[in-house]
Order: sequence, then structure tokens, then C-alpha cells
Amino acid sequence: MMHNPPIRWAGALLGVAMLTLTACGSGSAGGGSGDVTLTYRLWDEQQKAGYEQVMAAFEKANPGIDVTIEVLPYDQYWTKLTADAVAGTAPDVFWMTPTQFPEYVTKGVLAPVQLDASQYHQTVVGSFTYKDKLYGVPKDWGIVGLLYNKDLFKKAGVEMPDKLTWNADGTGTLLDTARKLTVDEAGKHPGEAGFDPAKVTTYGFLSWNHYQTQWMNWVASNGGKLVDQPFGKYVFNDPASVQALRFGVDLVGKYHVSPPATQTNPPTGKATDMFTAGKVAMFPANNALLPFVAPESTFEVGVAPMPEGPAGRAVNLNGLAEAVYAKSDHPEEAMKLAQYLGTEAPQKLMADGGYVLPARNGLTQGYVDYWKSKNVDVTPFVEEAEGTTFPLPIATGFTGFETKLNQIFNEMYLGNLSPQQAADQAVSEGNASLQ
Repeated sequence: MMHNPPIRWAGALLGVAMLTLTACGSGSAGGGSGDVTLTYRLWDEQQKAGYEQVMAAFEKANPGIDVTIEVLPYDQYWTKLTADAVAGTAPDVFWMTPTQFPEYVTKGVLAPVQLDASQYHQTVVGSFTYKDKLYGVPKDWGIVGLLYNKDLFKKAGVEMPDKLTWNADGTGTLLDTARKLTVDEAGKHPGEAGFDPAKVTTYGFLSWNHYQTQWMNWVASNGGKLVDQPFGKYVFNDPASVQALRFGVDLVGKYHVSPPATQTNPPTGKATDMFTAGKVAMFPANNALLPFVAPESTFEVGVAPMPEGPAGRAVNLNGLAEAVYAKSDHPEEAMKLAQYLGTEAPQKLMADGGYVLPARNGLTQGYVDYWKSKNVDVTPFVEEAEGTTFPLPIATGFTGFETKLNQIFNEMYLGNLSPQQAADQAVSEGNASLQ
């Protein structure tokens, strides 16, 4: 497995080599002068196989349009896309994320799209809406759920509760369950006499500095807010948010049910590897991590809903969009492709192949069935998406702010900054980055 791969995006689990591939044979007759070639750019090597089938079907239905698929590793993807947009040579259709969206839409890089938005998950629709217009065809969504090691639960004689709950004071079934699953070399659990937090062999939970799967969910589930409104300002230093940050940190430093930040802090931490190695019983993760975690794990992987906080359960749902380049040389054909990608057939193909949970409503069963065949029940992910969900912060400058945010919160998880100090610093830095 790659070193603790990022799990920020619905499909962002990256190809390792830059690769340019042409989709299967075109349906065009003879390649006459009327033929148009569109470039479609993505970053997920695994999804490319599904998209080759999708593009073959599109070409067959649209003689005279060829589609070239470009795959770039995730980090190169954005650098190249920015350079291409500046040069006026961006691909015709390409993947877009909520956190990158404000940069591109406010600079006029994206074309507005016309479709029936009610057919798609509304958190995804909202993530790509600017000044009451939709700038991207909703593609898919990833959602945060709780992966757990069924073998460790069995070994400890612990049942996964019907509902995991948490409160800022440490009450609730989450901490209670995590304590039972955390054990040191002498077989002691946190709270027992003689328990040694420096000699833990198995941790019940993994709480770490990963905004999408961790602290942003604590904040939302405690009634806090990340931003006051889309394209607004950061506000997660209010009392409810800081209380939630404290809970996430306390799971590590106070309750000792989670590994120390020295082992998990990005960019060098080993959080995902600790789960796949069987050292951690419960691990919040985006469903997009499944293709990487499930094959690596020597144990049976379970999926549970994220814990409910004092304000209920609120989980991050991170959608992608098929963006159309506003300055495409072939605007009509590019829009035709993007709109096709939002229809039932291609979205169903990507769901049925186990690649993604589709943004179009009513197509999740194929994804569930695919993972059932791999002995993983993903229905909790689907059920969560029907409840309270929120996007990553829709704010200009987030991509530049992200590095500073992680540096500040690394210090918080290490115990060098209090949650209030960290939140105040981060909100100040974040609001200074707004454009």
C-alpha cells in the first residue's frame, strides 16, 4: 500500500504514473474532417478502466466525437490544470472537487451546465453552485463511515453497539467500546489499575489530524460550523467547535484509546497502515479507501455509521463534478459529453463496478452489491448519505490554507497547542487566505 494515502476525495486515491490513454475505438466513420477529439482528464488509475467502457459507449452514440482519457497523479493533476487554465489549454472535461471549485469558478475557468439538479444528491449540487448557477455535472460522492476490524471485536468479546454515541465529557458508547478494545502488553485496558499507555498493543480507535474523516465531523456533530456560508468565512473557533476538537484530541492524550500523534500526524504518519496491520479496531474513513484497505487487510472489514454527537450525526459527503472548460475549442461537444456522464447508464456502470457511489439518485444498489461480493457490507455509507451531510469548506484559498491548517492542528494533536489556541490560529490564517 502507498504511504498512508490521502482520503480526502471521493476518488482521490491516486495513480502512480502519468499515463495518457485513448478510449476504445471510436464510432466515427472514417475519421473525416468533421471529427472532434475531446480530452477528458482524471486522476484515479482504478476508475480509468470503468471510464474506458463509458467513453466507448459515448463514442458509439456520437459518431464524429472521439474522447482521449488522460490520467495524472493527484498532486500533478492540480498543478497541471492550473498551468493549462492560465495558458488557455485546459482539457475539455475534467474532474473537479469542492475545495478546488472556488478557485476555478471565480476565475471564469468553468462553464455553467444545464440539467435537472433534483436528480442528484443535494450536497453535491450545493458544492458546485455559484451565484445560483451549477458549474459541473454531479459525478459521484464519497462519505465518511467507520471501518472496523471484526476479528478484533470477536477476540475482545465486544459487540459493535447498534449506535455509537459521544459527548464532550467522555460519556457515550464510542469511548466505552474503544476502551474495551484497547489493551496493553499486560492485558490491561485504559482506566484499569496498572494500564501502561506507552505499551499499548491494540488501540480501540484511531483519532488523528485528518480533517475530512475526523475533526470536521466532530465539529458538525456538536453543532459547530466550519464556514458561516459557502464562499464565506471560517468560524470553527466558536465554543461548540472547540469542544468537539477537544474530544478528538482527548481520545489520544487523555483516554489513551488512540495512537499518539507522533505516529499518525500527516504527512509521514501511518494511520491507514495501522488499521490494515490490525493494530486499530475502529477507523473513520471515506468509502473511497475501501479498494485500498480491503485487499490489504488480513481480517474481515466491517462498516458502521459514524458516531452520533450531541447534535446528532453529521458526516462529510464529498462529491466530485464533471467540469466543462469554459474556453474549450469544442464547447457543444464538451457539454454533450459532460451531460452524458451525468445520465443513468454511465453512472450505473461506475457504481456496479464498485468504483464510486454515483451522484445520480437511485443507483447505489450496484455499488452495495459489488462490495457484498467482496464480503463488505457498505449499506451504512448509503444510509448515512440520506441523513445530515456537509461538504468540505467551500471557500476561496482553501487549497493554499490547507498546509498551514494541518501544521497548526498537528501541534494540537501533539498537545503543544490547546484546541482553542489551534482553532483561533487556524481561523485567523484561513480568513486571511480568502480571496
